[in-house]
Amino acid sequence: MAPLTDTLDVRHPIISAPMAGVAGGRLAHAVSAAGGLGMIGAGGSASPDWIAEQAGFAGAGGAPFGIGLMAWVPELPAQLEAVTALAGESRPALVSVSFGELAEPVARLRDAGLRTACQVGNAADLEAALAAGADVVVARGGEGGGHGRDEMATADILALALVATDRPVLAAGGIATADDVTRVMAAGAAGVWCGTAFLTCREADNTPAVRAAIASADATRYARVHDVARGIAWPREFGGRAVSTPFVERWAGEEDAMTEAAKAEHAAGCERGDVGYTPLYAGVGVGHLSGETEAEEVVRALAGRS
Repeated sequence: MAPLTDTLDVRHPIISAPMAGVAGGRLAHAVSAAGGLGMIGAGGSASPDWIAEQAGFAGAGGAPFGIGLMAWVPELPAQLEAVTALAGESRPALVSVSFGELAEPVARLRDAGLRTACQVGNAADLEAALAAGADVVVARGGEGGGHGRDEMATADILALALVATDRPVLAAGGIATADDVTRVMAAGAAGVWCGTAFLTCREADNTPAVRAAIASADATRYARVHDVARGIAWPREFGGRAVSTPFVERWAGEEDAMTEAAKAEHAAGCERGDVGYTPLYAGVGVGHLSGETEAEEVVRALAGRS
């Protein structure tokens, strides 16, 4: 099997995770220009026009890039149509689809000649991804930031996936340093899928205030608090790891009892830009962040070249 770097035409086996609301075309392009593979995160409301625009930014000059989709969102059919229609420099080298029924979207992408990836967090996810024909498996442990399962540690889901398939397996969750990359590559991973390390990049679509709040954070919590507070219909099994704030700590584990007053408090906090309420999705590696940075610096650090 060819090395992932050859398959994706990159210098380093480092993929920046498709974090919706953070990873747009500008960040994806910067990661790819630094030698990794930058991913665009298409959120549930991402329109076909937005996807085409961001793909144009990411692929400018022929840079390879990827796009991440969420299988559960009602907008998926239109998003799939938009992705499969991309051509030339806007055509992605990798398209991930995760968090829901995989067979139909993976088949549609593969029929269009696109390389696919699926995130898996337990044995059932892994079986579904392999049955769907995913070209790449992303073994994501509960240490990872953002949405996913919190059932298995990264090392355990990676080991399970490596036994189950000879397809490339990427390690995701808690990978924030060059030593982390070395460790999972030594365990057999074909590459790494990192999100948290890129959260404070100036090329990201979040705000300076959010980047500062994440850089100063030292603890995260896995919960459904932000989704319930905002009325977002993420499937229950896919909670999200985010920076631990007083609001998160108050309602974590008690989401079904969240009052309308609490939801209104959360909405008001988000509206005024209060980072105590803003969903600051991040993984356990958040403690390694110290301030704003550039995507090139992050890629070099993860590759052990800083």
